[in-house]
Amino acid sequence: MNYLETSLDLPLKKVLEIMQARVVGGTSYFGVKTFKNPLDFWIYQEIIFNQQPDVIVEIGNKWGGSALAMAHYLDVLGKGRLIGVDIDHSLLHEKVKEHPRITFIESDAVEAFDKVSLLIEADENVLVIEDSSHTYENTFNVLDKYSALIDKGGYFIVEDSICHYGLDVGPSPGPYEAIVDFVSSRDDFEIDRSKESFLITWNPKGFLVKTK
Repeated sequence: MNYLETSLDLPLKKVLEIMQARVVGGTSYFGVKTFKNPLDFWIYQEIIFNQQPDVIVEIGNKWGGSALAMAHYLDVLGKGRLIGVDIDHSLLHEKVKEHPRITFIESDAVEAFDKVSLLIEADENVLVIEDSSHTYENTFNVLDKYSALIDKGGYFIVEDSICHYGLDVGPSPGPYEAIVDFVSSRDDFEIDRSKESFLITWNPKGFLVKTK
């Protein structure tokens, strides 16, 4: 264990590796495994409070820890629901499946888009979080499809753009390159780097806000 008193001179790359080991090796929410950097998840909480979404679409759910956490945020707001999309829901924890605000769709996200859209009313405020395979092609295609659900001022969060931009893990090219190409190909989304205000983020350039 590297405690603060003995870790102040560690290079950032080593700090990220230590944090990554903790994120993938022991992070949980209410007893449910959760692959999330807690600094980013604090930002999610701020975005959810400020945006007040009627619907959160989370693509990539694994055990469901982050879905449960966001459903609890919606409980506090007293409104909203979450749609979880994943190609495999076999690992979902029972307490997640039982939460009344959550609906799960087991499918490839791009293929499931029409099914997801049918669950969302035209005037509903939507927040989308992409955390699936992290390949360039899939990330770009999810951005292209699901961006249509977001209104001006809403957010699309793309996770794990830290792949090869802080940590030597994951596909290359991956989410980071997909984000850059997506934003450069259109004029209605911008990268909001103010959401990286803790400096250490697993989503560099991954907080996108719709501007028009």
